[in-house]
Amino acid sequence: MTLCISIDAMGGDFGPEVTVPAAAQALARHPTLELVLVGDEARVAPHLGAHGLDQHPRTAFEHAPQVVEMHDKPSVALRNKRESSLRRSIDLVRDGRASACVSAGNTGALMAIARFVLKTLPGIDRPAICARMPGASKPTHVLDLGANVDSTSAELFRFAVMGAVLAEAIDNRHNPSVALLNIGEEEIKGNDRVKQTAVLLANSPLNYAGFAEGNDIFNGRFDVIVCDGFVGNVALKASEGVARMLSEIAREEFKRSWFTRIGALCALPALKALRNRADPRRYNGASLLGLRGTVVKSHGGADALSFGNAIDVAVLEAEQAVPERISHLLENLLEGAEQN
Repeated sequence: MTLCISIDAMGGDFGPEVTVPAAAQALARHPTLELVLVGDEARVAPHLGAHGLDQHPRTAFEHAPQVVEMHDKPSVALRNKRESSLRRSIDLVRDGRASACVSAGNTGALMAIARFVLKTLPGIDRPAICARMPGASKPTHVLDLGANVDSTSAELFRFAVMGAVLAEAIDNRHNPSVALLNIGEEEIKGNDRVKQTAVLLANSPLNYAGFAEGNDIFNGRFDVIVCDGFVGNVALKASEGVARMLSEIAREEFKRSWFTRIGALCALPALKALRNRADPRRYNGASLLGLRGTVVKSHGGADALSFGNAIDVAVLEAEQAVPERISHLLENLLEGAEQN
């Protein structure tokens, strides 16, 4: 069974220099995958030829003369760039020509256009951004990571539903554990909104595991951690900053003297293993959940390996029909709540 994914070939810091080779690698990994690359033909065509995609039987190309820049306001991109590669890629999902879309473009514009074009699922007012974060024992799905800076308890409950479905579909975790990000594990801690959400989750069929603290994001204790977009984005950016700081410190210390250089050579196998386990490129690909279609956001600075991982996430979500599963579970939960 073939599966078609649309690729915003112009998105991100590097555009077709990254998206085209990533597409070629994805096609090699997935023998039944078809791709539609969307972008400015003059800029994309040379890369297609260089990577053998101009005549590839499972690749199509659509010209889009406009590009949504990283500094464009979402409202401007929505109104004035209807012929952009980002917009046309999402249009393909709406029209049923693609099962999912992948873009490394402007996050705000991607969310605004995807919401406008695809609409939200029944019962969901606001989509959320969810990503897999590396953990000591296993990855953790965290949402929302910036789509909604302020959310009600009912919206946080829906985020929990969406995160649980994604964890089960992507990581094959039966009855995934769901926790609420808080300033402590005790029931008395947290603001009223978090406490109200805890009550909703405790009275639902979801596997609610209580409150999580910031350090739980990376220890693999929970399958899903829920928070509003303000808190989630701060946590995400803080973790990225810590990772860069530790990398720089380690590099400086290992270069400090001949002894530390020799120590670095001895520790090289362990350092490579650590890098592979915590490599953010392996976790690239944030899901825009709550839409009537699958949209995956790649980091803007992604390289080919990283962007390819975002394509893999889109393939998994499309194969597992994540939007349909979210809609079905939410409908059942809301019907059960009404009956009770």
